[in-house]
Amino acid sequence: MGKIIVTNNPLIGERFAALYEIEFYDKDYIGILETVRDKIHLGHELLSHPLAGSIKPNETPYRTVIISKDKKQLDMNSLTLIESAIVTTRKFISNRPTPDWNNVALFDFQTVDLSLIENVLNNVI
Repeated sequence: MGKIIVTNNPLIGERFAALYEIEFYDKDYIGILETVRDKIHLGHELLSHPLAGSIKPNETPYRTVIISKDKKQLDMNSLTLIESAIVTTRKFISNRPTPDWNNVALFDFQTVDLSLIENVLNNVI
């Protein structure tokens, strides 16, 4: 099964561009989740959890999600999971917005996101 990596993390493209199809979006965390949701409506399936990791959605601006390259019928499990992730993320952000991090912190969050996806690609998919 082919994969598409949907991300707003520039390190993902640098690391995986030669290996996987990368869709980079200049969007915030919630924007990435909404983009993934729209792709699920088109028939893609979630291959990684949209809220993977221990960093709360309102703490980091970066999110990377892996979806299937092939389109099939609407996968209700994927849709339910992404919709739940969007609701959870909105709740966290409404309670406490993502801070305006400095460049050092942003790079750290990019690195954590990259590490999570490397782990998924190496061990699960």
